[in-house]
Amino acid sequence: MTDFRVPKLNNNDTSYVLVEWLAEDGQAVRDGDPIVLLETSKATEEVEAPADGVLRRLLAEGAECEPGQVIARLLGSADEAAGDTAGEPAREAAQKTAQEAADENPGTPETPAPPGDPSGVVVTAPARELIEAHGIAMERVYALGRKVIRRTDVEELLGGQAPPSPAAVTGDAPAAAGAGGDDDAQWITLSRAQQRTAEVVERSLREIPAAFTAMNVDVTEVLSLARDLTRRLRTLVGLPEMVVKAAGGLLDRFPMFFAAPGPGPRARRAATADVGVTVDVGRGLFIPVVRDAGNRPLAEIAGDLVGFRKTALTGSFRERDLQGGAITLTLHTHDGIVFAVPIVFPGQTCALSLTAPRSEVVQDGSGFAVRRTATIGLAYDHRFINGRDAAEFLGELRTALESPARFLTENG
Repeated sequence: MTDFRVPKLNNNDTSYVLVEWLAEDGQAVRDGDPIVLLETSKATEEVEAPADGVLRRLLAEGAECEPGQVIARLLGSADEAAGDTAGEPAREAAQKTAQEAADENPGTPETPAPPGDPSGVVVTAPARELIEAHGIAMERVYALGRKVIRRTDVEELLGGQAPPSPAAVTGDAPAAAGAGGDDDAQWITLSRAQQRTAEVVERSLREIPAAFTAMNVDVTEVLSLARDLTRRLRTLVGLPEMVVKAAGGLLDRFPMFFAAPGPGPRARRAATADVGVTVDVGRGLFIPVVRDAGNRPLAEIAGDLVGFRKTALTGSFRERDLQGGAITLTLHTHDGIVFAVPIVFPGQTCALSLTAPRSEVVQDGSGFAVRRTATIGLAYDHRFINGRDAAEFLGELRTALESPARFLTENG
């Protein structure tokens, strides 16, 4: 018999949600078969069987679990799983553990479904908690037409509606706020993903002595080339794709900008320029990673970013999509933004920011011309990078973008 324990999927979460079992209880599975779908704060992940065996599930769908927790067992033979003398104690232990897990997770959908409940719909514990806090009718939840209802689905259903005050949910009297009290206060609960973002930001500001430098870049020519490449390559190519490609090409000259801080006065060199890029389509902030940006053609990089945006719409990132970035590019491309300071993510030495292109009138010989300009910023850990290094890095990036033929071939 092999215990199936929850693996540690990332460094940010202390618990996950068991969204769906991918194998039936009592089913024979092989080493490497996907058997359970877990949801972290940012992604969903299929977890594979660590050995051959017959699956005995110990935790219900929708329950929370922690890294290292035993949520299933793989029995050694089909005869044992069928209930022979040797296997019966294991079966009883599994049933008892499952019941204990359900008791400890009252949000798990163990009660009979109300009228109109589509058979088989799973409501995760965090989702049910939010449903109850807002008093949402279950008919509205089931009308979403999804097999598994997650917290993000309920947040989507709520839209921008604020939840009731804590006093309304718990029955506690609100704390007084001045003479008039605080009876009308409304509280907005952060999504699980936003809570993880908050933790990362707090850790960055607490641990990393960051500095910041910014530089304006004439992107007139590179934007023109991007439009041409979009037609030729039949995939969206814009300024973010160009910046990812250009930044990736600076790994050899500026290895410290892609290094991971280590213990003591040193940093681990990165083998490839893996660039994380922020994606936010209204369902939370994600930072998927473009692998080996310096050596891959622009068409592939553009395809990655298009795929990231589609995945963000469905919230179906895998943890492997979000891990391993050596440097991060944060996009601030709404019209009117001219300046943005990114945070330096723990485990990295710097982060780039990119603003939306804007029009500027400049003197051109004896006359004037209109050019397109964007601001590229660099926040950096001052323990590893100095201001002069930052200026040189941004200068090389500007040169590459202002002369795009230097790094773009006919095939991108």
